[in-house]
Order: sequence, then C-alpha cells, then structure tokens
Amino acid sequence: MHLLQAIDLSHAFDYPLYKGVSLECKRGESIAILGVSGSGKSTILNHLSTLLPPQNGVINLLEWQDIYSLSSSELLALRRLKVGIIFQSHYLFRGFRAIENLQIASFLAKQELDFDLLRKLGIDHVLRQQVGELSGGQQQRLSIARILCKKPQMIFADEPTGNLDKQTAHQVMKIILDFLEQNGSGLVLATHDEQVASSCTKVFMLENQTLRQIK
Repeated sequence: MHLLQAIDLSHAFDYPLYKGVSLECKRGESIAILGVSGSGKSTILNHLSTLLPPQNGVINLLEWQDIYSLSSSELLALRRLKVGIIFQSHYLFRGFRAIENLQIASFLAKQELDFDLLRKLGIDHVLRQQVGELSGGQQQRLSIARILCKKPQMIFADEPTGNLDKQTAHQVMKIILDFLEQNGSGLVLATHDEQVASSCTKVFMLENQTLRQIK
C-alpha cells in the first residue's frame, strides 16, 4: 500500500527549483533525498508534509487524495494525528522542561509516551531538565522522540542527524528505521550525509532541477 505518492511536482521562487518530481513511499520504506544546499530538498519536504502547495503536481498522502484540495482544518488534523515532521530547527518550547515538550506533543496526538524509546535515544536521564540546559545533540534527539512518540504513519525529516556525531547518528537512524518496520510507517528525509542516506530503502539525488533515483 502506498503511504505517499507525489506526481509531477514543480516549483519556483525567483528561479526554477525543480520540475517533474515524482516519488512513492510504501509501508516500512524510507526515502532519502540528497542534494547541495539551495537545491530544493527542504521545499520538497514542505510539499510532501502538508506545509507548502507545489505550483504544479499532485500529492496523495495516506488515505487522502490531492491533499491540497483539503480544507485548512482537515490539513491541520492530518498534520496533528497522522504525520510527523522533524525540522532542521528543533522548534522546542524553550521555557519548558524536556518531559513537558514530549507531553504536549503526545497529548495533541492522543498517544502515550514511550519511555523505552526515550531510553534507546539516550535522553531518559534529562527529562526534568530545561530545554536550554540540553546540548544540541540532546535537543535533536528530543525533537525526534517528540515525533516518534506520536506514532505517525508518515514521517518527514530535514537533516534529522545534523547535530549528531557519526556513531550517534547511526544509532538514531537505526531507531527510526526500526520504528518504521514495527509500525508500518514511511519516511522521507533530506540530508547531506551519504552514509545516512545509504541506510534508506531508496535514495534520490536532486540536482539540475531534476530528482533522480540512485538507489
């Protein structure tokens, strides 16, 4: 079953970004998009994750056909309950403790916290600390935990391991990929890290305004 279908997407700002972008993601699959800074990787993620309509093309997500034909309230419900977005900037609530950031997300998604997942991510011992007291790597793992605890059917991640050393990045990717397998979810991520990309089911390269599959 396809969790995601993107069909013939194109977009431009002051200059053309890409055209003819198409991809599909099934249950348990992971897709990596490689490309230089400014090539449009994050913009594609924004299209796919309900945040930005493409100028041309159609996106089918989960049981919804052509998601940008939905109302704003329907898109909000889809984003809140079915989709997980891991941003490059963590967007954590800095006036709150780590545990409170997790509790807010779980309450909105109507899911229980997974303390075994927090242990695997190595943040179970910092839950009572203020977000501002955490290292960059701890904040990144907290933002990933916040999304995985929602139990999303589709995850979109922009440089999810960007602040992590190679060993921790490898461990975090394994946790995410195990989550996909256990829950039948899908993943699309944008990354500069070819080693992270190689762990995914499919790998695409975005260059010269074209998205081509290289794995």
